Amino acid sequence: MVYSMTAFARQQAETPAGQVVWEIRSVNHRYLEPHFRLPDSFRELESALRETIKQYLNRGKVECTLRLQGVQRDAELTVNLGMLDQLQHALNVAAEKMPGAAPANLLEVLKWPGILETEQLDAKAVQQATLQAFKDCLQAVSDVRGREGSSLAELINNRLDTMRELVEQAEVHMPEALTAQRQHLQNKLADMLDGRDNSPANNDRLEQEMVILAQKADVAEEIDRLRTHIAEVKAILKRKEPIGRRLDFMMQELNREANTLSSKSLTSVLTAIAVDLKVLIEQMREQVQNIE
Repeated sequence: MVYSMTAFARQQAETPAGQVVWEIRSVNHRYLEPHFRLPDSFRELESALRETIKQYLNRGKVECTLRLQGVQRDAELTVNLGMLDQLQHALNVAAEKMPGAAPANLLEVLKWPGILETEQLDAKAVQQATLQAFKDCLQAVSDVRGREGSSLAELINNRLDTMRELVEQAEVHMPEALTAQRQHLQNKLADMLDGRDNSPANNDRLEQEMVILAQKADVAEEIDRLRTHIAEVKAILKRKEPIGRRLDFMMQELNREANTLSSKSLTSVLTAIAVDLKVLIEQMREQVQNIE
Protein backbone atom coordinates (compact mmCIF):
# COMPACT_ATOMS: atom_id res chain seq x y z
CA MET A 1 0.00 0.00 0.00
CA VAL A 2 1.20 3.49 -0.86
CA TYR A 3 1.48 5.93 2.04
CA SER A 4 1.74 9.68 1.86
CA MET A 5 3.99 11.54 4.33
CA THR A 6 1.49 14.37 4.90
CA ALA A 7 -1.11 13.98 7.64
CA PHE A 8 -2.59 15.43 10.83
CA ALA A 9 -4.42 13.76 13.71
CA ARG A 10 -5.68 14.72 17.17
CA GLN A 11 -6.42 12.31 19.99
CA GLN A 12 -7.88 12.92 23.47
CA ALA A 13 -7.74 10.47 26.34
CA GLU A 14 -8.64 10.32 30.00
CA THR A 15 -5.90 9.35 32.45
CA PRO A 16 -5.98 8.90 36.24
CA ALA A 17 -4.64 12.46 36.44
CA GLY A 18 -7.07 14.05 33.97
CA GLN A 19 -7.29 14.54 30.19
CA VAL A 20 -4.34 14.52 27.78
CA VAL A 21 -4.48 15.69 24.15
CA TRP A 22 -2.05 14.55 21.44
CA GLU A 23 -1.61 16.40 18.14
CA ILE A 24 0.61 14.88 15.45
CA ARG A 25 1.57 16.55 12.18
CA SER A 26 3.74 14.93 9.52
CA VAL A 27 5.24 16.30 6.29
CA ASN A 28 7.61 14.90 3.70
CA HIS A 29 11.25 14.37 4.66
CA ARG A 30 14.05 12.15 3.47
CA TYR A 31 14.21 10.26 6.77
CA LEU A 32 12.02 9.73 9.83
CA GLU A 33 12.59 12.82 11.98
CA PRO A 34 10.31 13.06 15.05
CA HIS A 35 10.09 16.17 17.23
CA PHE A 36 8.35 16.19 20.62
CA ARG A 37 6.78 19.00 22.61
CA LEU A 38 6.07 17.58 26.05
CA PRO A 39 5.30 19.02 29.50
CA ASP A 40 8.23 18.64 31.87
CA SER A 41 6.42 15.99 33.91
CA PHE A 42 6.22 13.76 30.79
CA ARG A 43 9.80 14.15 29.55
CA GLU A 44 10.79 10.70 30.74
CA LEU A 45 8.33 9.24 28.21
CA GLU A 46 10.26 10.58 25.20
CA SER A 47 12.45 7.51 24.74
CA ALA A 48 9.41 5.20 24.67
CA LEU A 49 7.62 7.59 22.30
CA ARG A 50 10.53 7.54 19.85
CA GLU A 51 10.55 3.76 19.79
CA THR A 52 6.78 3.64 19.36
CA ILE A 53 6.72 6.00 16.38
CA LYS A 54 9.04 3.66 14.45
CA GLN A 55 6.35 0.99 14.58
CA TYR A 56 3.92 3.16 12.65
CA LEU A 57 5.93 5.46 10.35
CA ASN A 58 9.02 5.04 8.19
CA ARG A 59 9.70 8.49 6.76
CA GLY A 60 8.66 12.08 7.31
CA LYS A 61 9.19 15.01 9.63
CA VAL A 62 6.76 14.38 12.48
CA GLU A 63 5.81 16.96 15.12
CA CYS A 64 4.19 15.46 18.23
CA THR A 65 2.61 17.81 20.78
CA LEU A 66 1.16 16.75 24.13
CA ARG A 67 -1.19 19.12 25.96
CA LEU A 68 -2.71 18.73 29.40
CA GLN A 69 -6.33 19.67 30.13
CA GLY A 70 -7.42 19.66 33.77
CA VAL A 71 -4.51 17.49 34.79
CA GLN A 72 -3.52 17.78 38.45
CA ARG A 73 0.21 18.11 38.47
CA ASP A 74 0.65 17.62 42.24
CA ALA A 75 -0.75 15.07 44.65
CA GLU A 76 -4.20 15.93 45.99
CA LEU A 77 -4.37 16.99 49.68
CA THR A 78 -7.11 15.59 51.93
CA VAL A 79 -7.88 16.19 55.64
CA ASN A 80 -7.91 13.22 58.01
CA LEU A 81 -11.18 14.02 59.81
CA GLY A 82 -10.73 11.37 62.46
CA MET A 83 -7.33 12.71 63.42
CA LEU A 84 -8.69 16.25 63.34
CA ASP A 85 -11.48 15.31 65.82
CA GLN A 86 -8.92 13.82 68.14
CA LEU A 87 -6.75 16.90 67.92
CA GLN A 88 -9.75 19.17 68.54
CA HIS A 89 -10.65 17.18 71.65
CA ALA A 90 -7.08 17.49 72.91
CA LEU A 91 -7.12 21.24 72.29
CA ASN A 92 -10.37 21.59 74.21
CA VAL A 93 -8.94 19.71 77.21
CA ALA A 94 -5.80 21.86 77.11
CA ALA A 95 -7.91 25.04 76.92
CA GLU A 96 -9.80 24.00 80.09
CA LYS A 97 -6.56 23.44 81.94
CA MET A 98 -4.99 26.67 80.61
CA PRO A 99 -7.83 29.16 80.07
CA GLY A 100 -5.46 32.04 79.43
CA ALA A 101 -3.57 30.32 76.64
CA ALA A 102 -3.85 31.65 73.04
CA PRO A 103 -6.26 29.73 70.81
CA ALA A 104 -4.82 27.28 68.32
CA ASN A 105 -3.86 28.63 64.89
CA LEU A 106 -5.61 26.83 62.02
CA LEU A 107 -2.43 26.64 59.92
CA GLU A 108 -0.58 25.12 62.88
CA VAL A 109 -3.36 22.59 63.27
CA LEU A 110 -2.99 21.54 59.61
CA LYS A 111 0.75 21.08 60.14
CA TRP A 112 0.12 18.55 62.90
CA PRO A 113 1.39 15.11 61.84
CA GLY A 114 -1.37 13.00 60.33
CA ILE A 115 -3.90 15.80 59.80
CA LEU A 116 -3.11 16.34 56.09
CA GLU A 117 -2.80 13.31 53.85
CA THR A 118 -1.69 13.18 50.22
CA GLU A 119 -3.38 10.94 47.68
CA GLN A 120 -0.52 9.83 45.46
CA LEU A 121 -1.32 9.40 41.76
CA ASP A 122 -0.41 6.17 40.02
CA ALA A 123 2.33 7.58 37.79
CA LYS A 124 2.69 4.32 35.85
CA ALA A 125 -1.01 4.25 35.02
CA VAL A 126 -0.86 7.87 33.84
CA GLN A 127 2.10 7.10 31.56
CA GLN A 128 0.49 3.97 30.16
CA ALA A 129 -2.72 5.85 29.34
CA THR A 130 -0.72 8.67 27.73
CA LEU A 131 1.33 6.21 25.67
CA GLN A 132 -1.80 4.39 24.51
CA ALA A 133 -3.32 7.70 23.43
CA PHE A 134 -0.11 8.38 21.47
CA LYS A 135 -0.44 5.00 19.71
CA ASP A 136 -4.07 5.74 18.84
CA CYS A 137 -3.06 9.12 17.42
CA LEU A 138 -0.26 7.53 15.40
CA GLN A 139 -2.70 4.99 14.00
CA ALA A 140 -4.98 7.83 12.94
CA VAL A 141 -2.03 9.55 11.25
CA SER A 142 -1.13 6.31 9.49
CA ASP A 143 -4.71 5.91 8.29
CA VAL A 144 -4.74 9.44 6.87
CA ARG A 145 -1.39 8.85 5.16
CA GLY A 146 -2.76 5.63 3.71
CA ARG A 147 -5.85 7.29 2.25
CA GLU A 148 -3.81 10.11 0.74
CA GLY A 149 -1.25 7.61 -0.53
CA SER A 150 -3.97 5.67 -2.35
CA SER A 151 -5.06 8.87 -4.08
CA LEU A 152 -1.47 9.65 -5.08
CA ALA A 153 -1.02 6.12 -6.45
CA GLU A 154 -4.17 6.51 -8.56
CA LEU A 155 -2.96 9.83 -9.96
CA ILE A 156 0.45 8.38 -10.80
CA ASN A 157 -1.09 5.31 -12.46
CA ASN A 158 -3.28 7.54 -14.59
CA ARG A 159 -0.26 9.50 -15.77
CA LEU A 160 1.64 6.28 -16.45
CA ASP A 161 -1.22 5.10 -18.64
CA THR A 162 -1.09 8.37 -20.56
CA MET A 163 2.68 8.00 -20.92
CA ARG A 164 2.26 4.49 -22.28
CA GLU A 165 -0.16 5.79 -24.91
CA LEU A 166 2.34 8.49 -25.90
CA VAL A 167 5.14 5.92 -26.18
CA GLU A 168 2.94 3.77 -28.43
CA GLN A 169 2.24 6.82 -30.60
CA ALA A 170 5.97 7.48 -30.86
CA GLU A 171 6.62 3.87 -31.85
CA VAL A 172 3.93 3.98 -34.55
CA HIS A 173 5.35 7.25 -35.87
CA MET A 174 8.97 6.01 -35.95
CA PRO A 175 9.02 4.35 -39.44
CA GLU A 176 7.49 7.44 -41.01
CA ALA A 177 9.94 9.66 -39.16
CA LEU A 178 12.94 7.58 -40.23
CA THR A 179 11.77 7.59 -43.86
CA ALA A 180 11.33 11.35 -43.74
CA GLN A 181 14.76 11.77 -42.16
CA ARG A 182 16.36 9.54 -44.78
CA GLN A 183 14.75 11.50 -47.61
CA HIS A 184 15.88 14.74 -46.01
CA LEU A 185 19.47 13.48 -45.84
CA GLN A 186 19.38 12.26 -49.43
CA ASN A 187 18.09 15.60 -50.67
CA LYS A 188 20.71 17.46 -48.67
CA LEU A 189 23.54 15.24 -49.93
CA ALA A 190 22.26 15.51 -53.49
CA ASP A 191 22.50 19.27 -53.26
CA MET A 192 26.01 19.02 -51.83
CA LEU A 193 27.13 16.61 -54.58
CA ASP A 194 25.70 18.62 -57.42
CA GLY A 195 28.51 19.06 -59.86
CA ARG A 196 30.98 17.02 -57.76
CA ASP A 197 32.36 13.50 -57.95
CA ASN A 198 29.40 11.16 -58.38
CA SER A 199 31.34 7.93 -58.69
CA PRO A 200 29.95 4.64 -57.28
CA ALA A 201 32.66 4.56 -54.58
CA ASN A 202 31.82 8.04 -53.40
CA ASN A 203 28.12 7.23 -53.41
CA ASP A 204 28.74 4.09 -51.33
CA ARG A 205 30.65 6.10 -48.72
CA LEU A 206 27.89 8.70 -48.53
CA GLU A 207 25.31 5.92 -48.25
CA GLN A 208 27.21 4.48 -45.28
CA GLU A 209 27.30 7.87 -43.61
CA MET A 210 23.57 8.23 -44.13
CA VAL A 211 23.00 4.86 -42.48
CA ILE A 212 25.11 5.93 -39.49
CA LEU A 213 23.15 9.16 -39.17
CA ALA A 214 19.88 7.26 -39.36
CA GLN A 215 21.04 4.86 -36.64
CA LYS A 216 21.94 7.78 -34.38
CA ALA A 217 18.50 9.21 -34.93
CA ASP A 218 16.74 5.90 -34.14
CA VAL A 219 14.95 6.15 -30.77
CA ALA A 220 13.78 2.54 -30.60
CA GLU A 221 15.96 1.85 -27.55
CA GLU A 222 14.60 4.88 -25.73
CA ILE A 223 11.05 3.79 -26.48
CA ASP A 224 11.77 0.28 -25.19
CA ARG A 225 13.33 1.64 -22.00
CA LEU A 226 10.44 4.03 -21.44
CA ARG A 227 8.01 1.15 -21.75
CA THR A 228 10.09 -0.93 -19.30
CA HIS A 229 10.37 1.91 -16.78
CA ILE A 230 6.62 2.55 -16.90
CA ALA A 231 5.95 -1.12 -16.14
CA GLU A 232 8.49 -1.01 -13.28
CA VAL A 233 6.87 2.04 -11.69
CA LYS A 234 3.50 0.31 -11.80
CA ALA A 235 5.03 -2.74 -10.12
CA ILE A 236 6.66 -0.60 -7.41
CA LEU A 237 3.31 1.01 -6.59
CA LYS A 238 2.00 -2.46 -5.63
CA ARG A 239 4.79 -3.20 -3.13
CA LYS A 240 3.92 -3.47 0.57
CA GLU A 241 6.90 -1.46 1.79
CA PRO A 242 8.18 2.13 1.71
CA ILE A 243 8.61 2.96 -1.98
CA GLY A 244 9.22 6.72 -2.10
CA ARG A 245 12.94 6.50 -2.79
CA ARG A 246 12.51 3.84 -5.47
CA LEU A 247 9.91 5.96 -7.19
CA ASP A 248 12.14 9.02 -6.99
CA PHE A 249 14.93 7.07 -8.72
CA MET A 250 12.54 5.83 -11.42
CA MET A 251 11.38 9.39 -12.10
CA GLN A 252 15.01 10.28 -12.82
CA GLU A 253 15.32 7.34 -15.22
CA LEU A 254 12.09 8.22 -17.01
CA ASN A 255 13.20 11.83 -17.34
CA ARG A 256 16.56 10.75 -18.76
CA GLU A 257 14.90 8.70 -21.51
CA ALA A 258 12.41 11.47 -22.30
CA ASN A 259 15.26 13.96 -22.64
CA THR A 260 17.12 11.61 -24.99
CA LEU A 261 13.98 11.12 -27.04
CA SER A 262 13.59 14.89 -27.25
CA SER A 263 17.20 15.39 -28.38
CA LYS A 264 16.80 12.73 -31.09
CA SER A 265 13.41 13.88 -32.31
CA LEU A 266 13.20 13.65 -36.09
CA THR A 267 9.86 15.36 -36.53
CA SER A 268 7.66 17.87 -34.78
CA VAL A 269 5.36 15.00 -33.79
CA LEU A 270 8.10 13.24 -31.83
CA THR A 271 9.16 16.53 -30.29
CA ALA A 272 5.61 17.15 -29.07
CA ILE A 273 5.41 13.63 -27.65
CA ALA A 274 8.71 14.10 -25.80
CA VAL A 275 7.49 17.39 -24.31
CA ASP A 276 4.25 15.79 -23.15
CA LEU A 277 6.21 12.95 -21.58
CA LYS A 278 8.41 15.36 -19.64
CA VAL A 279 5.38 17.28 -18.38
CA LEU A 280 3.81 14.07 -17.08
CA ILE A 281 7.06 12.95 -15.46
CA GLU A 282 7.43 16.28 -13.68
CA GLN A 283 3.87 16.02 -12.38
CA MET A 284 4.59 12.54 -11.06
CA ARG A 285 7.91 13.63 -9.55
CA GLU A 286 6.15 16.29 -7.48
CA GLN A 287 3.65 13.70 -6.21
CA VAL A 288 6.38 11.18 -5.46
CA GLN A 289 8.03 13.67 -3.07
CA ASN A 290 5.11 13.08 -0.69
CA ILE A 291 5.21 9.28 -0.81
CA GLU A 292 6.74 7.40 2.11
